[in-house]
Amino acid sequence: MPGYLTTHVLDTARGLPAEGLRITLHRLDGETRTLVAEKVTNDDGRTDGAILPQDSFATGTYELTFHAGDYLRATGQDGAAPLFLDVVPIRFGMADAEAHYHVPLLLSPYGYSTYRGS
Repeated sequence: MPGYLTTHVLDTARGLPAEGLRITLHRLDGETRTLVAEKVTNDDGRTDGAILPQDSFATGTYELTFHAGDYLRATGQDGAAPLFLDVVPIRFGMADAEAHYHVPLLLSPYGYSTYRGS
């Protein structure tokens, strides 16, 4: 079965899924960045469907960009300008053409963490 990529964003400051957060996915090839997908999280903090589905999956280096500033402003968590976190890029590699890659984001106005999920 071909691989695919999913994500999930949780707002740890509010203890809720991060609904309405825009995410972009770029494939990186040297200095070339190619936009592959753009999604918005649903009420569960996930995208409707894989961000990179099986029929589009390819191994390589990618960057998920979480547009956290827009989300933080919309939820009243923006604080003083400029925001401490505005755009959160996560660059990672996918080497196994048959694997499910899951890259979640735990987000608050002053910190974030990620890991390879399942």
